[in-house]
Amino acid sequence: MTSSFEFNTYPARLSDAERDKALKVLRDGVAMGRLSHDTFIRRMELAFAARRVDELVALTADLPQENRFSRMIFGTVEAVSGFGVRLRRAWQAERLPKLLLPHPGGGHPLRIGRDPANGLRLTHETVSRVHAELTRQGGMWVLRDLGSTNGTTVNGRRVIGVAVVREGDQVGFGQLSFRLAVN
Repeated sequence: MTSSFEFNTYPARLSDAERDKALKVLRDGVAMGRLSHDTFIRRMELAFAARRVDELVALTADLPQENRFSRMIFGTVEAVSGFGVRLRRAWQAERLPKLLLPHPGGGHPLRIGRDPANGLRLTHETVSRVHAELTRQGGMWVLRDLGSTNGTTVNGRRVIGVAVVREGDQVGFGQLSFRLAVN
């Protein structure tokens, strides 16, 4: 029979919830400017290596914890701010010029750019000569950026490679924006 002194006994592993809580406090601390980036990175490494709760507490002891009231206030401000952004986008989207999607039976991609040989010529300095291509694949419209200088966007997000688009989406080529529509 062996005694417990012969085996290394470690405390129970920290739960992911405890570690996540400490990491959230650290993220909030750096976001509020209370921690430098280097201090944040070092404390984050220590949080991942921590074996006991008291080690996590030591990493966040100098950072103030948000109480329920402040979380409610910040949540309300975030919601109101987000509503303003969504309202502005909706207002702008309705005022954008329409870009009619080609007839689905065409089979040929629609090239978009400044070059006169393109199917859709956009004469603006932020549009590349051969900027993007719109094709019908598997019953869906696919927008492909062709290495443009100023980028292609769909609903405010830059297209890296390809993006599936549909009627009502807001597409941008450089600084020109359109709302996709069907005949």
